[in-house]
Amino acid sequence: MKISKLFFLSFLSILFIGISTQANAQEDKSKRPSPPAVATATSGDLTITLDYSSPAVKGRKVLGKLVPDGKIWRLGANEATTFEVNQDVMIEGQRLPAGKYALFSIQDGGDWTFIFNSEADQWGAYNYNKSKDVLRIDASPSRSEDMRERMAFEVTETTRGAADVVFNWEYIKVKFNVKAAR
Repeated sequence: MKISKLFFLSFLSILFIGISTQANAQEDKSKRPSPPAVATATSGDLTITLDYSSPAVKGRKVLGKLVPDGKIWRLGANEATTFEVNQDVMIEGQRLPAGKYALFSIQDGGDWTFIFNSEADQWGAYNYNKSKDVLRIDASPSRSEDMRERMAFEVTETTRGAADVVFNWEYIKVKFNVKAAR
């Protein structure tokens, strides 16, 4: 009886150590192949923040492969990219209420559609629900002069209370304007 109790307690201890080690490893997101990144800027009273994971090209084809043609994409890796504003804004002339949104895109070789979805906390685009879209805007891509190995967002003030959000990866550059709603 004592041996089986000792065996059971030893088994539980080993199981607990394994689960604890796994949980700690999962919490350190900086060790991921696509590490977390944040792009933020404050312009006047407006603060814009994008929180995303930054995949690398690693010699792979980006358009049509890593960024699928005609399908919803999470604009990064791991969790869905989030876009957060502290006040109501106009994005390419369309109103978006203050808040935090999942940011998705669709591209098919032409213009990109950026989608602001009210379900901010989700993994990838696997459970994307179109009925939760709050805003969709289109933006034209351009070719960047320099190759960008890691996907990145930049938020750059253009005028007080306004900024450009720029998506850069490989030779792809897509931007849209955000300004405080009046």
